[in-house]
Amino acid sequence: MAGCSIVSLVRLSEVDYELPSDLIAQRPVEKRDHSRLMVVRRDSGEIEHARFCDLPFFVEPDDLLVLNNSRVFPARLFGIKKGGTARIEILLLNEIAEGLWEALVRPGRRARSGTRLTLEPGHVEAEILESDSSDKRRIRFESKGNLRDWIERCGNIPLPPYIKRQGESDKPFDRERYQTVYAKESNSVAAPTAGLHFTPNLLRRLHSCEITLHVGYGTFKPVQEVEVENHRMDREHYSIGSNAVEKIGKCSQSGNRVIAVGTTTTRTLEHVARVHGKVVADSGWTDLFIYPPFDFQAVNGLVTNFHLPKSTLLLLVSAFGGKELIRSAYELAIRERYRFYSYGDAMLLL
Repeated sequence: MAGCSIVSLVRLSEVDYELPSDLIAQRPVEKRDHSRLMVVRRDSGEIEHARFCDLPFFVEPDDLLVLNNSRVFPARLFGIKKGGTARIEILLLNEIAEGLWEALVRPGRRARSGTRLTLEPGHVEAEILESDSSDKRRIRFESKGNLRDWIERCGNIPLPPYIKRQGESDKPFDRERYQTVYAKESNSVAAPTAGLHFTPNLLRRLHSCEITLHVGYGTFKPVQEVEVENHRMDREHYSIGSNAVEKIGKCSQSGNRVIAVGTTTTRTLEHVARVHGKVVADSGWTDLFIYPPFDFQAVNGLVTNFHLPKSTLLLLVSAFGGKELIRSAYELAIRERYRFYSYGDAMLLL
């Protein structure tokens, strides 16, 4: 399912905006649930300002929040080209077979087919097997010991490119804070960032369930097609268990709201609802692209962050909230100096 079958009524310029660079959050707030929360009512257009810890006051006790429990793994590695001093950056994308990975490699011109890299002398080495005109490569790793364990110990958290810091971009605190408190299934190269605001105490005050979608690097890929519907999403793997399905079914049948926490959760639920007619226990791959107009079948509310211009994420939010309302909300967020992107503030769309 490559995208919505309805003809797009949105131009790429409609999801473009100017953001002062100082509003791009470079670090998280001190306490997760103390980020700001913009509450947007789709029916009336009313907008309220709160803190994320106030979330229980804006949802009904029997509303259900659906969380993506995918865990970010430290997929950013560095190696030295054998026989030289060139430093090569590797971002692991997909494990094809044991020790064989698809990855982004930079600078690509220094990592051609046959190039050998040392990641930890005497312990981990790698060979570039295939290269093409892009930065994407197939890499075979040779490790003394379990490679996955080494990656977990020695890899770097793959922070988004708009987080810019002196030296290496990730810091020790990122291992905790660029991760939801309920993260379990390790295979994402980016966090489902809407969930970063939750704490264990806050979750105890809410009705929730968990599903999984492993976030790929394509989440950062901008839409470049003038005709939005020609953009193609990268495939991502999802899984929905029977416990979540039971809770979602009861919530819908009782007339309460199913509130997706994040665009990844939204895409997963809507993909399965389209394939099966309703949300069922299922696993597989989705490349569903949601843009205006879109008939949402599974989701009645959305918790999300403030997203990059011209992004698939902002297109999804615009489809759910309405183009004009979301544009107005973003203009207000900039005036009120909300913090944007992964470590930024949140929006609740009801």
